[in-house]
Amino acid sequence: MQHTDDASFPVRSAQVNVDGQCFHIIEQGQGPAVLFCHGFPDTAQTWKSQMRAVPEAGYRAVALDMRGFGNSYSPAEAQLYTSLHVVGDFIGILDALDIPTAVIVGHDWGADCAQRAAVMRPDRFHALVSLSIPFAPRRDESLWDQLRDRGLGEKYYSMNFLASEAAKRFEPAAEIIPSILYWLSASPPEGTGWDPIDPARDMLRPSPVARPDWADPDYVEQTICSFEKTGFQTGLNYYRVVQTTFDLTAAFKNALVRQPSLYIWGAEDGLCNFFHPEPPTRESLLDTQPGLVDVIRIENAGHWLQHEAADRVNAELIRFLATIGPQPGDDTIARGA
Repeated sequence: MQHTDDASFPVRSAQVNVDGQCFHIIEQGQGPAVLFCHGFPDTAQTWKSQMRAVPEAGYRAVALDMRGFGNSYSPAEAQLYTSLHVVGDFIGILDALDIPTAVIVGHDWGADCAQRAAVMRPDRFHALVSLSIPFAPRRDESLWDQLRDRGLGEKYYSMNFLASEAAKRFEPAAEIIPSILYWLSASPPEGTGWDPIDPARDMLRPSPVARPDWADPDYVEQTICSFEKTGFQTGLNYYRVVQTTFDLTAAFKNALVRQPSLYIWGAEDGLCNFFHPEPPTRESLLDTQPGLVDVIRIENAGHWLQHEAADRVNAELIRFLATIGPQPGDDTIARGA
């Protein structure tokens, strides 16, 4: 199947086989590869703007529906959603597309998984771009234990996602998707947006608008249709295996992201402000990301900055790609090399 957003860079849509399971990908352009990984609740369509911008700069953009989402493999069992499984999906997709190495870009859960991929397989991912979620090395305690130590074990928003019946709170998709897009963005009046530890500022409150003014109508409709088809249960499995992933990754304790990396965050993102009591700087993050090139704070943007500030994100991403340059094994045909 193939459709075209831009006559110069046709969008290629395919189902690829990864260890006997099918994953849906979209790709555009030719040249060194950039792999895009989305979060919850989302699909590969979240990267439409970046998927246009990156080919124009001479790169091959590939985005996948992550395990549990869209038209990709979606096992019911929560234990099949650990970072080890998801990083394996990324490697399988690179292999299926004959891509030796790629820059990996992730947002939300996609950022967390992209960071684990950079740590586990630096031979396949030579650079990392994280949106919204900061990198945190595997330490002595899991995230859940850290939150409990801070007295937030019952307050933190995702604790409510762990129960098997939690998916019912996300229905119907036609109401919940606009709510999550609105409340997590910079659109709400000051002091009313999402707060990850304040139930009164929950992300699932009814939205006062059908869609935020920054959200492309086709993207919103596609996302609603996708979750009407799949439901939210499998996507929530990423939260349910946080402790399992921690238990299985002792071999990566204290491992750092040493590749060139970039961190981009929205100043109005409730999750970023929770993780960053003080706004992060490059210098403050170098201890865990020695190859960190820059930290970009985007004003008037929230959690969905790839949409809310698409032009700025695209410009920073392309600037970063130009800074790190081509790698051995890159397909440089598109650049005339």
